[in-house]
Amino acid sequence: MHTRPSLEIDFAGEYYHVTPGQVFVIGRVGDLAIDDNPFLHRHFLELSYQDGLWWVANVGSRIAVTVAESSGQMQSWVGPGTRLPLVMQNMSLVFTAGPTTYEIDLTIPESVYQTTNTGKDEVGQTTVGQVALTPSQKLLIVALAEPWLTRIGTGASDIPTSAAAAARLGWTQTKFNRKLDNVCDKLAGIGVRGLKSDSTGNATHRRSRLVEYAVASQLVVPDDVALLDKEYEANTDTQI
Repeated sequence: MHTRPSLEIDFAGEYYHVTPGQVFVIGRVGDLAIDDNPFLHRHFLELSYQDGLWWVANVGSRIAVTVAESSGQMQSWVGPGTRLPLVMQNMSLVFTAGPTTYEIDLTIPESVYQTTNTGKDEVGQTTVGQVALTPSQKLLIVALAEPWLTRIGTGASDIPTSAAAAARLGWTQTKFNRKLDNVCDKLAGIGVRGLKSDSTGNATHRRSRLVEYAVASQLVVPDDVALLDKEYEANTDTQI
């Protein structure tokens, strides 16, 4: 008789195993109890095995949860009253209750889908996949994507402003804006949508779309974040 393996949960170094037939509850009370946050629902999330798949159900009424694949290539938003199948091997649940953001890592046994390598071995050079980025263009994208690269499940609201990203690199705002226009034009030229200024001139959406595309296509990866400090130090040393 085949015994299905359990779902593994890692919350800040505390490990749990959920077996098919069990409903695992996350909230202020439940199997994983976060009882010191009054902003969190008593019962917020339920993990269970149904119809051959593991599922996460949001049984709360106000708080949403982001379900993210560990490399950041795929993210889904699960609002109150909805549920989502967990189809990748390594996923994270990220949610915010009051002033605190939580991340819970999941290892899914017998996952349905796997991520594919889309030229990752070429990352780190000036030529990435079908797009040839200059070093400064890549630095610009990494500065905007830093929250996404350092914390799985981060959303568009966490993307820094152009001024903040320019300061992170030690660049002037004018230089940053010029490079942003250049890299958006380049990617738009190969068919990436949402990077050209629209009639409203909404810059937030353009930056969000750029980060979303760059992370999903692995133009930038978590190891690239180390480049930011080097660039900042090089520019600030020059200015002294």
